[in-house]
Amino acid sequence: MIKQKRSNKVKGSLGDRISITGIYIFAGLIGIICILPFLYVVGGSFATEKELTEKAFLIVPSEFSLNAYKFIIDDGRIFNGLKNSIIVTVWGTILAMVMTTTFAYPLSRSDFRGRNLSLNLVIVTMVFSGGMIPGYLLVKSLGMLNSYWALTLPGAISAFNMVIVKNFFQNIPRELEEAATIDGGSDFDIFVKIVLPLSKPVLASISLFYAIGLWNDYFNCMLYINDSSKHTAQMILRSIVILAQGFDLTGSRLDFGLAGAPPEQAVKLATTVVTTIPILIVYPFIQKFFTKGVMIGAVKG
Repeated sequence: MIKQKRSNKVKGSLGDRISITGIYIFAGLIGIICILPFLYVVGGSFATEKELTEKAFLIVPSEFSLNAYKFIIDDGRIFNGLKNSIIVTVWGTILAMVMTTTFAYPLSRSDFRGRNLSLNLVIVTMVFSGGMIPGYLLVKSLGMLNSYWALTLPGAISAFNMVIVKNFFQNIPRELEEAATIDGGSDFDIFVKIVLPLSKPVLASISLFYAIGLWNDYFNCMLYINDSSKHTAQMILRSIVILAQGFDLTGSRLDFGLAGAPPEQAVKLATTVVTTIPILIVYPFIQKFFTKGVMIGAVKG
């Protein structure tokens, strides 16, 4: 007797299948819309002046040219700017995470006195700020001008990120902390040995938020740093773009070859690629933690 295999798949109705297909098509279109501008930036950075002038939109140039990148590298300051950006991003992210987690943990404890008052004061800073001029005067009075501290310390704690971390800490079972207390663990031991190891998803997500903000920031560098040797990559690339706008590239000492001097637009697109690649390299390593950390931390505790 031949036994018929039963299929575990549940067949949906025609309407359900049409809806799912529509969702996939819609999600695919949104993905294409999001990726096309980035492909244009990458493709345009390798294009020649003739092609950028003739075509309003291109992804793959017919003639590849590295002259825009050659112009950026020949400027000589980009490598020092990348070094400064890496220092500011790494140090600023570590400082921000230390201050954010140590502030969020007490606020996540129901037995912390003044918890509601402290949390309300934090939320107020999400709506109101002191302003640019008082901030500059404060940084100047603390002697932090022309130092990396001016780029990292003023924004070391983001109220929004701190609230997400606090909510994640609140979702950790209270029984674990009580068991550690019975075993003689102090609050610091509980925080370091239990809370932080269980919070890797949210820590990775918030670290990425801080790192992207520090890497992309150029306004604070322009405001607080007068020493050109401490300018970050964003500030250097901004000056390169301004230089390309008022500089006759055809008269440059560089040999641009048959493709000719890079157009101003290609230089702008190339600077965008240079500043974006480092973050794109880091993101895949923490992608698996990203969605989980933000979604769990966003649940109100």
